[in-house]
Amino acid sequence: MLKVIPVEEAVGLPLAHDITEIVPGKHKGPAFRRGHIVRKEDISKLLDVGKRNLYVMELDSDELHEEDAAHRLANAAAGPNLKLVGPSEGRVNLVAEISGLLKIDSDLLYRLNSLGDLMMATLLSDRYVNNGDVVAGTRTIPVVVKEELIQRAEALCKDHPIVRILPMPPRRIHLIVTGSEVYTGRIQDGFEPVVRRKAAAMGSDLADKQVANDDPDQIAKLIQEAQRRGAEIILVSGGMSVDPDDKTPEGIRRSGATIESHGFPVLPGSMFLMAYLNGTPILGLSGCVLHDPFSAFDILLPRLLAGDKITRPDIMAMGHGGLQKKHDH
Repeated sequence: MLKVIPVEEAVGLPLAHDITEIVPGKHKGPAFRRGHIVRKEDISKLLDVGKRNLYVMELDSDELHEEDAAHRLANAAAGPNLKLVGPSEGRVNLVAEISGLLKIDSDLLYRLNSLGDLMMATLLSDRYVNNGDVVAGTRTIPVVVKEELIQRAEALCKDHPIVRILPMPPRRIHLIVTGSEVYTGRIQDGFEPVVRRKAAAMGSDLADKQVANDDPDQIAKLIQEAQRRGAEIILVSGGMSVDPDDKTPEGIRRSGATIESHGFPVLPGSMFLMAYLNGTPILGLSGCVLHDPFSAFDILLPRLLAGDKITRPDIMAMGHGGLQKKHDH
């Protein structure tokens, strides 16, 4: 239970919650922490931050303070490779302890937020996060909540956490560059430096690179060889469109791979192709990888590195948020 008392009568009493101070454009943070014993000299500052009255707390046995409740919410929602930071101003953050692929159970998150009097906000699922990134935050809305509410939230997460981070062990990536213009040496391949740089940023290196002519049988043979030699991810670049000279999709088909989708609801990246050969992912890359800073490749690479199986339904769901704008990243 909370009692409200005028600031002037609070001297000698502990604060029931953090009190926030906002200096526009400069600072937002706790001016006083929960448990601070109010002194006579504090009254002026409390009035400055708009506090004419303060809460004094007398919790019943079935009630929880916001900080204790937020800590339990965060603990219930957090899966592996996360640490809890806080509380500060009633909020507890979930922070990545490794770099990896963030996974959010959005249905479970919706159900948690629908309980009322509490909230959790997260980053979008299926994105690469760095060690130390804040990936979610949670708190209660009132300063005091019933323990039964938190128990309901804990029960929701009992069998499955809302927030997980999947590790990304180094993967053996094989790149097959197609196109007569590269094969004959007329132009220099531009895919390798881009692929190598983006993979390296997530802890993997390019294990091998082969160049193929616009010959579906040669492309198929190189794919099969890469799979036999232990490639964990096979990237096939160039010639993905409907142009008659673009033979890469046919080469992937002739390798014996199962095609999940040729065509993605992502811009740029609509001509990408996703396939699997004996469980090994094959990703056909279109030319946008060369000139667009963010494309379907950047959406798919972290998932492949984390060992995610990317199915046709997963691909079709990418249309929501699939329009990439240069200034977004």
